[in-house]
Amino acid sequence: MKVAEERRAIDAAFDNYRNQLDTIPDDLFDATPPNGGWSFAEVYSHILQATIGSTIAAERCANGTCEPTKKGLTLIGRLALLFGYMPRIKSTEEGTQIAVKKLTKEEARNLLIKCRNRVDGITSKVNDAKPFSRFKHSRFGMLNAQQWFRFILVHLNHHLKQIGRIKNKFSIQ
Repeated sequence: MKVAEERRAIDAAFDNYRNQLDTIPDDLFDATPPNGGWSFAEVYSHILQATIGSTIAAERCANGTCEPTKKGLTLIGRLALLFGYMPRIKSTEEGTQIAVKKLTKEEARNLLIKCRNRVDGITSKVNDAKPFSRFKHSRFGMLNAQQWFRFILVHLNHHLKQIGRIKNKFSIQ
């Protein structure tokens, strides 16, 4: 996928997250689902914080402020970015060090705007980034700016599926 196509897909995912906020009942937004797991609020906290962190990493790569390296993706990173699929992991496993909190819907809306603005700010830089300027992802290895941009999309889509599973637990259409 080219950066322009990924950008359109990222925007579509952001639109989906924004639209989902309107369909989730206020009283269930921060409720723990039946049988456990993250609440909607915690998913939004995680995905939005991770997106901001990923844009920072992509920007560092694009600006050339990372050490050049020939180290690359791990096998799982290569597969995830190639197929656009992230394996499900438990939040206690390594690589989930982002502390989640129960956001309000308004905080989620504001963070969505911030994420869009961050993606706006890096999109043009990603195309021209040097491929050997890389920043480490905890599970996927050393990613360059284009790979971080791709990761943002894959990660957003991964957690949209999680929101669907939470809706099913609460029997929300």
